[in-house]
Amino acid sequence: MTLRPWLLAALLTLAACGPNGGKPPAGGPGGPGGPGAMPPPEVEVVTVRPGSATLTQDLPGRLEAWRTAQVRARVEGIVEARLFTEGSDVKAGATLFKIDDRTYRAARDAAAADVEAARLTVERYRPLLAIKAVSQQEFDAAQARLKQAQAALARAALDLENTRVPAPISGRIGRALVTEGALVGRGEATHLATIEQIDPIYVNFTQPGADLLRLRAAIAAGALERSASTRVELVLEDGSRYPQPGRVLFADQTVDPSTGAVSLRAEVPNPKRELLPGMFVRVRFPQAVMPAALRVPQRAVQAGPQGQFVMIVTPDGHAAPQPIRTGGMAGADFIVTEGLKGGERVIVNGLQKARPGAPVVAREAGDVPRGAAPAGPSGSGAKGG
Repeated sequence: MTLRPWLLAALLTLAACGPNGGKPPAGGPGGPGGPGAMPPPEVEVVTVRPGSATLTQDLPGRLEAWRTAQVRARVEGIVEARLFTEGSDVKAGATLFKIDDRTYRAARDAAAADVEAARLTVERYRPLLAIKAVSQQEFDAAQARLKQAQAALARAALDLENTRVPAPISGRIGRALVTEGALVGRGEATHLATIEQIDPIYVNFTQPGADLLRLRAAIAAGALERSASTRVELVLEDGSRYPQPGRVLFADQTVDPSTGAVSLRAEVPNPKRELLPGMFVRVRFPQAVMPAALRVPQRAVQAGPQGQFVMIVTPDGHAAPQPIRTGGMAGADFIVTEGLKGGERVIVNGLQKARPGAPVVAREAGDVPRGAAPAGPSGSGAKGG
């Protein structure tokens, strides 16, 4: 049968009025404890465990070419041509500059003529000496003049050869310091250009003498062990780490009285010519080995009014600050001397979300993200949603 309009409206009103007055159940969407509640923030942690660590120190250093040679004019003259491209690689012996050689060519030809004349005189005197037509003294003087002429010819030939200025070593040449038409070599050997070999490249750095004394005292007391490694790492001016490790070549045996520091030198491979002479770097230098060290990543250590501290995750899954004291570096990590005993879970990522006393969901750095079971007791906190 057909329902009247007023009866249909009444039935719809009664259907809308349930046991809760049309409200969703307490456990339903939007209710207390439902998925709408904010879950605890997720943080990444590392578990601190004692282990052997190499103590390092970042020291300021400056790069220097492995070999440097100045190209200089050995004779006086006008530069006729530059035969290289600035900033290019050149081979040892390649001609770099050409100096006007007409005067030196004429001098070489004149010296050659003097040699020929002196030789003919000696050859003419030789049979005359046998018949006593010339004295022994005259013959000896003729031979001496021949040797002088030969020496003058050798020097004239060398001057002519020096009008073509060669590269003394292989390497990368810088800008030309003179141009065509310049007069060079007058009174001094004019500096024309510089060639540098930068693969490998040197890095010169210094270590404070006081640090060296403290290190030796700690080694003598048995707290540290002497490091046998000569490996160093470079940290560039932009904070990035150079991928090629180097090695220490030597350390001076004396302390510079003006700076109170000891000078050291390391050699670093530079196959891509990324490192340039004169650049400033920081040298990560191995000092000693600590047998049982507690280390935490540098990004986990914070500073406050009371000193340094880290945020740890307590066994019940809450974030808590822990005061610490550091005593050096091991690569990019801090060595913790006070405040940690080992086994603590230190927050390394998500520090901005971890408030003291608040629950957090912790997972080991490098583990799978949320969705898999988090590591540690605080994993139960993931069941909120």
